[in-house]
Amino acid sequence: MENPTQIFGDQVTEERGENARLSAFVGAIAVGDLVKTTLGPKGMDKILQSASTGEIMVTNDGATILKSIALDNAAAKVLVNISKVQDDEVGDGTTSVTVLSAELLREAERLVDQKIHPQTIIDGYRIASHAALAALEKAAVNNADNKEKFRQDLVSIARTTLSSKVLSQDREHFSELATDAVLRLKGSTNLNNIQIIKKAGGKLIDSYLDEGFILDKKIGVNQPKRLENAKILVANTAMDTDKIKIFGARVKVDSTGKLAELERAEKQKMKEKVEKIKAHGINCFVNRQLIYNYPEQLFADAGIMSIEHADFDGIERLALVTGGEIASTFDHPDTVKLGHCDLIEEIIIGEDTLIRFSGVAAGEACTIVIRGATEQLLDEAERSLHDALSVLSQTVVETRTVLGGGCSEMLMSKAVENAAQNTPGKKALAIEAFGRALRQLPTILADNAGFDSSDLVAKLRAAHHNGMSSSGLDLTTPGGKIADMRELGVIESYKLKRAVVNSASEAAEMLLRVDSIVRSKPRPRTRH
Repeated sequence: MENPTQIFGDQVTEERGENARLSAFVGAIAVGDLVKTTLGPKGMDKILQSASTGEIMVTNDGATILKSIALDNAAAKVLVNISKVQDDEVGDGTTSVTVLSAELLREAERLVDQKIHPQTIIDGYRIASHAALAALEKAAVNNADNKEKFRQDLVSIARTTLSSKVLSQDREHFSELATDAVLRLKGSTNLNNIQIIKKAGGKLIDSYLDEGFILDKKIGVNQPKRLENAKILVANTAMDTDKIKIFGARVKVDSTGKLAELERAEKQKMKEKVEKIKAHGINCFVNRQLIYNYPEQLFADAGIMSIEHADFDGIERLALVTGGEIASTFDHPDTVKLGHCDLIEEIIIGEDTLIRFSGVAAGEACTIVIRGATEQLLDEAERSLHDALSVLSQTVVETRTVLGGGCSEMLMSKAVENAAQNTPGKKALAIEAFGRALRQLPTILADNAGFDSSDLVAKLRAAHHNGMSSSGLDLTTPGGKIADMRELGVIESYKLKRAVVNSASEAAEMLLRVDSIVRSKPRPRTRH
């Protein structure tokens, strides 16, 4: 047989049909297996070490793990993307969405082996995901009208989210912390008002919620360390003496007297600037840049507290929470919006002095101070807390909740099986496969806890078919048992579960449509 016509350029390879699909399945399933051990309350963490810097990260967060690993497989990259989207959209459930997607593809691989066309599988998956989401919506509970109950829901959601993370030992403490912080936002999903400060030292349980805004800076020399009823000017301006800042400029003087004159002129300019700033009628000046000794002394004489070099994130936030604006010119005091707060004082956390602004204009602002033994622990605690805060802030908007512990998955899989029985033809096989993939989630939960998963999941399935629709896995008792999730308070956000099923089934559909992968080498660089 002669060679077929070569249409691709050199170093372009194509994988066709079965091979391409196999490569997609294998890649996706491998990624699913990589993160599935981190799922659930008994999930384990991973250490990620950077090849270049040797930096170490210990994490349990699916999106963080996948983001940090360089992958070459096309399908694997799709799964990384859905976990990223889940992270941006809801903030948690990143592992679940990856694992579900991988399980859907694992099931699809078996069906393709049985000579079922991928488009048939896709149609089946579509029907199944509709049935699953309808069942999920029906099971969702909304306690938004009852404040006490809703708060309890939020605490339970936080507890469920944190139970699979490093904070699980102190999850009671942290779920209260997170709930308080989110409720202060009064329904906004802008987490910028919640600031997280990490200070090594102490134990995780020593972490606390501070109602003010904390700035990791020092107050200027000889200035009041405590200030009530503060009027704050937040600025971004150069407070070093206005030197002749033209690069490479030289000043020639013929006597030292002239040099003194130059310095005097510079000092005078600085003094005028400080006068302009004082004219705003403020008693606290926060600058993004450095404030040198002379202006600092002038501020101290005027009894104005000055804080220099407040980092960018800090100053943006400070302007936001005190209700001020960042100024960079001071000629029109009437047009500048000043920030306000009741009290500014120095506080000490661990060995560091920080500045706390309490009674800030944006009442929703608060700071969570995380303490912990090591840097890695603090970073992971921050990631876990961020997951909890994100989910809670989303739940305040979409107030419906569903049950966790594999209960929702079982419920959906039951609905999917019913749909399969009512669908004629080969599609029914695909719909059943979707149900099996959903049942994999409780199976993995049980496996990670070291229990007999097939036994437990069979019991759970029987419970659901007998109408005990709030049953889930209780992984805290030895050997594991089936329990009522509502009584145990294992509650998750409806939006989170919906996003997981939606994203996972769409990603699986997309990869099923693939029938060839074309890889091309980048264009070589030509030197002129």
